[in-house]
Amino acid sequence: MSQLSRPIPALYAVYVLRSTKRHASIYIGSTPHPPRRLNQHNGIARGGAVRTAKDTLRPWEVMILVTGFPSSIAALKFEWALTNPHLTTHISTEERITTRAPRKKGQRKSRKPIHSLRSVVSNLHLLVEPKKAWDNWLKNKETTPREGIKITEDYAPDEGSNGTKSVEPWGIHALPLDYAPIKPYVEKAHNVVKFEREGNCVHCHEALESGKGLQPMCPHDGCEAMGHLDCWSKHALKGEPKETLLPLSCTCPSCGGKINWSDMMKELTLRVRGPKEVTKLLKKKRRTKKEIAAEAEAEEDI
Repeated sequence: MSQLSRPIPALYAVYVLRSTKRHASIYIGSTPHPPRRLNQHNGIARGGAVRTAKDTLRPWEVMILVTGFPSSIAALKFEWALTNPHLTTHISTEERITTRAPRKKGQRKSRKPIHSLRSVVSNLHLLVEPKKAWDNWLKNKETTPREGIKITEDYAPDEGSNGTKSVEPWGIHALPLDYAPIKPYVEKAHNVVKFEREGNCVHCHEALESGKGLQPMCPHDGCEAMGHLDCWSKHALKGEPKETLLPLSCTCPSCGGKINWSDMMKELTLRVRGPKEVTKLLKKKRRTKKEIAAEAEAEEDI
């Protein structure tokens, strides 16, 4: 299946690892499952990479994680740019801070630059927008950072009095690795399309053809407002600068709820391009004998 015909992945991340034994050793990669990939690099699970297989470097720890890619190809391109900041065209010549290492005597080709955590972070700031937005905000603190930029803290849980740590997942172990967080949203849209209840476009009020075209739906509970993709886009881009291509968010004309554009597109691509993923997500789990017996006992008690 072509990458262009696949739904937006539940998660795809570019990560930066650092050796806990030798901090100068850095590794950059990408994965749809960060916890599993970290276990592979550390030898806990099969797989990993030759560069991370040395016991003198293990265990590795995740220092940076970049998410939000619309496809694995986008993530791989970003990984390549971060690995090759001296070559990527996504960093302008004026801003470029990493160049090839000088050639040694007798060498034909110049060497690749050696990565350090500081150099990776510096190049990351050139490849993504939040650092520039943060710097602009520091210059004028009276204004808020642009919409979509949030700062959250997620530290390791403190040890209890008996030396045990909390079982609550944190860091990469708390990431949503599948579509489960949007299951109610997916189920709602699936049922509306299945029973042909699309109705009229919430924006232009023209009748929507059932099961045809790209028709995003409002994610809020109790709201089944749908519309043409271009109508949603025009609505979301109202008041935005002319150079803005993709909306960040919008407000549903029907319920007034705020909509995250990326969430709406994730559900839409899943509905249109991922029927197998939708079936798997909505498939009801079989109840075990213990669960059936427990329910029967509860009914008898009533």
